[in-house]
Amino acid sequence: MNHFIRLVTLLAIAIAASFGFGAPALGQEGTERGDLRFVVVSHGQASDPFWSVVQNGVNQAAEDMGVQVEYQAPDTFDMVAMSQLIDAAVATDPDGLVVSIPDADALGESIQAAVEDGIPVISMNSGSDVAAEFGLLTHVGQTEYEAGLGAGQRMGEAGVTNAICVNQEVGNAALDERCRGFTDGLAESGGTVEVVEVDLNNPAEAQSRVEAALSANPDINGVLTLGPTGAAPALEALRGTDQLGTIQLATFDLSPDVLEAIAAGDMLFAIDQQQYLQGYLPIVLLTLNATNLNTIANPVLQTGPGFVTQANAERIIELSAAGTR
Repeated sequence: MNHFIRLVTLLAIAIAASFGFGAPALGQEGTERGDLRFVVVSHGQASDPFWSVVQNGVNQAAEDMGVQVEYQAPDTFDMVAMSQLIDAAVATDPDGLVVSIPDADALGESIQAAVEDGIPVISMNSGSDVAAEFGLLTHVGQTEYEAGLGAGQRMGEAGVTNAICVNQEVGNAALDERCRGFTDGLAESGGTVEVVEVDLNNPAEAQSRVEAALSANPDINGVLTLGPTGAAPALEALRGTDQLGTIQLATFDLSPDVLEAIAAGDMLFAIDQQQYLQGYLPIVLLTLNATNLNTIANPVLQTGPGFVTQANAERIIELSAAGTR
């Protein structure tokens, strides 16, 4: 067990111990913790390097808390399919539900149906703006606009004056907020931002879209992508046009490839929202709620943003390879 997992595990155990978690621990209706079953429904697939870390956090929390957890996600970014997964999960009457909420309009009815059925629900990753409105226990994640704002400010400090924000899911409220924050952050130093929509199901086409945007506006000197899967085609686009190092590249979220690029000086920074905690903490909180009736008064918004730069990338590479960052 690496240092990061050990630290989070010890924290969870300390929290559990402070509330009388023994073995076996009894729930509010006399149910042993091992009988508790939670369902996680996210909009991101475990094959995505970002979401695989979320799922690793979920799995570790399930082991540490001694509960049962099922992780589900649609095959692609599909709000109809995701709402159906939530409905199906609610029908099984779980002891708790964790959801990401990239589109509140599309998912709200299904999520609120869970709340009305008396199922404790926590949102993670996206949904901080609607968690209270929907009656959820809490939200675990980062505030997307502020993270994008910080990215724009850092880009401006690095001399970027014209940038593109590469968005792979236009209409995903969290990603749209990242681009909006980025636009406002860069505007503080007089810079401008254009949003470029790409389809990451076709990386070659995504690379071509980035190359076309760079070709159409030779004044662009900054590129922000909204995740590791978007960073890869953008990195190749800069390499293919011999602009790597001339145009500053940054991204949201971490992967081994992103960290290697930062360490090599090919990327300026990555925004780290510590998605391992976004998977881990909701399971701990649902367990506490079920066994000790604990609630969280305020959303947990301190998982991010943090910034990984060339100065600290090497220290995080090992943790990322282990699937916890």
